[in-house]
Amino acid sequence: MAHYAFLDDNNIVTEVIVGRDEDEVVDGISDWEAYYGEFRGQRCVRASYNTEGGVHYFYNDTLETKEASADQSKAFRKNYAGIGFTYDESRDAFIPPSPYPSWVLNEDTCLWEAPIPYPDDGTDYIWDESTELWIEVTE
Repeated sequence: MAHYAFLDDNNIVTEVIVGRDEDEVVDGISDWEAYYGEFRGQRCVRASYNTEGGVHYFYNDTLETKEASADQSKAFRKNYAGIGFTYDESRDAFIPPSPYPSWVLNEDTCLWEAPIPYPDDGTDYIWDESTELWIEVTE
């Protein structure tokens, strides 16, 4: 099964559906982006459910951890599409909304990054936009 994102006139994702695999041919139809888009009267772009930050992943047998796939040719459009994401045609990528004004788009992953890295000390933090710092969660 494949996933398809419908875009508004500003290339913002309005809906994501499950549809036919891109290699399926049914009643002579093989271009499913065009078919779904024409059917809905909205631009339709295929999305990779297992792609995040430009890396294709698979879940292990217990579905508890994900691992990078050996075949990275399956990775496309940088990220899975979500409602409110932007499809950037020049990057051929789905980009999530920026969580904070100070965060910067990573051009390689098309994901937003804080201006300072998340601390790697085993403690939980939340981002404080007013100070542009990670604040330790004390609850």
